[in-house]
Amino acid sequence: MYSKIQKLAAEFIGTFALVFFAAGSICTDQFLRTTGQGSLGLLGIAIASGLVIAVMYSALARISGGHFNPAITIGFWVTRRSNTFDAVLYWLAQLAGAVTAAYSLRALIPEETWRAVSLGTPDLARDFTRSYGILLEGLLTFFLVFIFFSTAVDEPSTSNKNPDLVIGLTVTMAILLGGPLTGAVMNPARALGPAIAARHWANHGVYWVGPLAGGVVAGWLYDALFLKKL
Repeated sequence: MYSKIQKLAAEFIGTFALVFFAAGSICTDQFLRTTGQGSLGLLGIAIASGLVIAVMYSALARISGGHFNPAITIGFWVTRRSNTFDAVLYWLAQLAGAVTAAYSLRALIPEETWRAVSLGTPDLARDFTRSYGILLEGLLTFFLVFIFFSTAVDEPSTSNKNPDLVIGLTVTMAILLGGPLTGAVMNPARALGPAIAARHWANHGVYWVGPLAGGVVAGWLYDALFLKKL
């Protein structure tokens, strides 16, 4: 049994890694482009984001559950797998990890590089409205949280699947679809950290409303439909 401090530290470290590598890969892609060394491209950024989730879940899930995302935590809260106090603490740890990671990137990466991509802060594509942004982020997060519950919460399936790989692949495929349109962050902490460090707040509400709504619906639906005896 791990203590609350250990669980919060795991959530801090996991979310730090997520933002550091996911947002950092966007900055690296920009650096490669401006120096004529090619680019990571959408596929490279998607793979980096999926891999960091898979690796950190594998390393830390046994301690904290491996949320690293307020949208997953709210799914646990709405299904009463987490009380309000613990959910708030998880959120604070996740947000602190995200902000710390973003400022670390800002300190390490050349200013002209990170400013060009707002330190990896997500934003909407041109002519892609906020309503569509909320809907897309909500749908992508729905699938992420639904699959998280299926592979990491549903006990009959956890012994037969590799939740770290499945969750990581879900993040990768979501970015391949939604990356050019919204950034496909599916995670308010991932959006908030770079937004604070880069002071880029355009359409920021999209990345709270959509993912949190998606997390609530996915957690409640999987719990009601598959985890409870009808």
